[in-house]
Amino acid sequence: MNKIDIGMICKALSDSNRLEIVQILSEGEKCACRLLERFEITQPTLSHHMRILVESGLVNDRKEGKWHYYSLNTETLEGFKKYIEILGNCDDNNTKKSCCCRK
Repeated sequence: MNKIDIGMICKALSDSNRLEIVQILSEGEKCACRLLERFEITQPTLSHHMRILVESGLVNDRKEGKWHYYSLNTETLEGFKKYIEILGNCDDNNTKKSCCCRK
């Protein structure tokens, strides 16, 4: 996962509505109409949020007839999780635990 991908994911998750959408989608695939029921926003606003989540790679979009269905992209989430784990792999002195030069 490159820095641009990480940046897009962080930007996508920087909005509380989008964080909540990701949490809802962790329960399973949802139709846009079901997502809209959970928020006090307009359909165009939901579409805006979903576009950002899809473009970041966090969410998959599937169209069936006139309906859009959304689900989490587990591959992207796994890559982002690995990135976060690397960031958190420091000891109390803020040095990498796996560093060969650690004192």
